[in-house]
Amino acid sequence: MNKTETMPVALRHQRYYKDICLMTVPLLCMAAFYYGFRPVLMAGVALTVGNLCDRLVAVLRRRPYIPDDYSNESFALVIAMMLPATCSWYVLVAAVLAGVLIGKEAFGGYSSYPFHPAAVGYVVAAVSWPEQVFKNPVPGTMLPLGSTAGVQLVAGISGTLKNGGLPTTDTWDLLLGNYAGPMGTTAILVIVACALFLLARRDIKLYTPLAFLLVAGAIAFFFPRQGVLQGTGILETVAARLTIVKYELLSGAMLFGAVFLMNEPFTAPRRHRSGRILYGALLGAVAMGFRYFGVYETGICFALLAVNSISEWLDILVEKFFALRHRVSAPKPQEGGAADAN
Repeated sequence: MNKTETMPVALRHQRYYKDICLMTVPLLCMAAFYYGFRPVLMAGVALTVGNLCDRLVAVLRRRPYIPDDYSNESFALVIAMMLPATCSWYVLVAAVLAGVLIGKEAFGGYSSYPFHPAAVGYVVAAVSWPEQVFKNPVPGTMLPLGSTAGVQLVAGISGTLKNGGLPTTDTWDLLLGNYAGPMGTTAILVIVACALFLLARRDIKLYTPLAFLLVAGAIAFFFPRQGVLQGTGILETVAARLTIVKYELLSGAMLFGAVFLMNEPFTAPRRHRSGRILYGALLGAVAMGFRYFGVYETGICFALLAVNSISEWLDILVEKFFALRHRVSAPKPQEGGAADAN
């Protein structure tokens, strides 16, 4: 039996949050390379606010502070990674406070929250300050530590896709994160490396992100939002459709969400693999729905909140399905068997 499988559940969860915090470090290094020291300072502020919230809640609830619980810190860092490096400090602090205090602690704290706290924090910031959350600096701009009011901001790939356009970002730039976007969600190669580490540590399972990406990719392929492809034959436009799939899946924090958000231990279905596959597939469909028809370009966090609300029901649905299949396939007792035995 694998050592991870024999590890107590509480220790596995503690390690998961530590590893999530650790995996934000290489993403932060890439952000610092493109934007200077400001992303590092933003991550430090987010980490401090998350930790202080944990200590404050411990005092208010009259329970001991648990230094090995890094859940608040992981949520805070994930929120910071999904924001542009030019976000105002008050937006960052408000997002972390909303994620930790409303998304987690208001529902009872550790293991009791129904919605992913990082998604809650991001959505609060996106709805409250969309002009700051959905505009990004151009990579290579060394940002000041204070006000970024004079920095040039652009919408990025997600904005181009939402307007029905076709991005022209080079594939290597896309993989290395050399395009305008949230400071921790653009470096695709680094995110893939983080995913491999988390898989090797058994912190995440592959079937939920795969189901998510397959469904989202299928929607982008068969129903592209680019006007020039709508109504065209699939065989004649395969290359163009695959290009659209590439941009849809590698922008808007889609891959980042698949790695850092979907396998959260307490908001995803917990009991059945089939439930997690269904969970990922629904997330893919709902996220693309938000991207296509929503007001905001990034739909993954909105989709998470929607599907988190039924994640427990998905487990129940799978259990009922297997129970029904078992009853149908079970051999029926022969009529008159008892009489023959007598």
